[in-house]
Amino acid sequence: MDKNRRVGTVSRGIRCPIFRAGDDLGAKVVESVLAAAESEGFEIRDRDVIGITESVVARSQGNYASIDDIATDVKNKLGGNTIGIVWPILSRNRFSVCLKGMAKGAKKVVLMLSYPADEVGNSLLTTDQIDEADINPYSDVLTLDRYRELFGKNYHRFTGVDYVSYYEELITSMGADVEIIFANRAEEIFKYTDKIISCDIHTRVRTKRTLRSKGGTVFGMDEILNAPVDGSGYNEEYGLLGSNKATEDTIKLFPRNSQGLIEDIQKKVHDKTGKNIEVMIYGDGAFKDPVGKIWELADPVVSPAYTAGLEGTPNELKLKYLADNDYSNLSGEELRDAISKAIEEKECDLAGNMISEGTTPRRLTDLIGSLCDLTSGSGDKGTPVVLVQGYFDNYTSGR
Repeated sequence: MDKNRRVGTVSRGIRCPIFRAGDDLGAKVVESVLAAAESEGFEIRDRDVIGITESVVARSQGNYASIDDIATDVKNKLGGNTIGIVWPILSRNRFSVCLKGMAKGAKKVVLMLSYPADEVGNSLLTTDQIDEADINPYSDVLTLDRYRELFGKNYHRFTGVDYVSYYEELITSMGADVEIIFANRAEEIFKYTDKIISCDIHTRVRTKRTLRSKGGTVFGMDEILNAPVDGSGYNEEYGLLGSNKATEDTIKLFPRNSQGLIEDIQKKVHDKTGKNIEVMIYGDGAFKDPVGKIWELADPVVSPAYTAGLEGTPNELKLKYLADNDYSNLSGEELRDAISKAIEEKECDLAGNMISEGTTPRRLTDLIGSLCDLTSGSGDKGTPVVLVQGYFDNYTSGR
């Protein structure tokens, strides 16, 4: 019988209990993974990866805050009068409660939206609409009246929400006046106020630098609730970034101080199985939807904490390149043996080498975190923990 391993990478969603604040998350995760292994008849192996969604980590930490907590921090830092809210993403889950808190901490909000889409691809408009209106989004600033005159109401392709109206109503519901403009140059906000919250995620360092160089009082979302307010949750590194709506008036923040948790899980698994595994916490995977054009990464990073073995990038050969070029005259066992030998003798760093072209040397945590996020989903699967096996295998593993 051929005993060669016939399966490479396997990603399994692990069904778990509903985690609550104060739970011993590490113990429950290990218990759930080992119970799944026994139930489904698979074994834990060295270099398996356990991924835990950031949501259950933050929940077990009790890392929550209210709109009043946000409002207090915003008012203390920006004075409580007119504030500019620059380039938020269009999301009920990610930004609606944050916006309510910001508005509650001000008398007036000048909301500046990027167009035709936000930074993660949620569209207000199509590029065809921009072209037909003869608008230059890099230079033209639109008032709300001009926007409506040109484009009317526009509804998000997936959610069916007109985010312009939705955000306007959220702000006024908190008792603040609102003015909405559409612009893609951060400096435009200074025509309205110099008290600013920069709400972009992945471009935030540049945006804050640009605005501060003009003399504004500027805080990023990563600097709101970066310390507790009246005992609230917080995240010292990311503030409001990575938060999710918990209720209509509260958010669950990105988890903090999680390195001890993942190392505890790693140790517990070794103690129970003798296997040396890796562990990571994952948020949004870096996936772009090909239809809606939405880049799913609304978290500041894919993985806020991971064990040391997940540091770095893959170092892999492109098998189809070898088969089509170096070994194009071989087939069958000769081809298999030649490729196996090439893998066994490959250099420690293949960067720039043609035989690694197209192997996408992204960070391991981004790749595996994206796999975990797609496996666990965001709905009712009940699998906030993912076990990835065989990720570090290659063509020769198990032969």
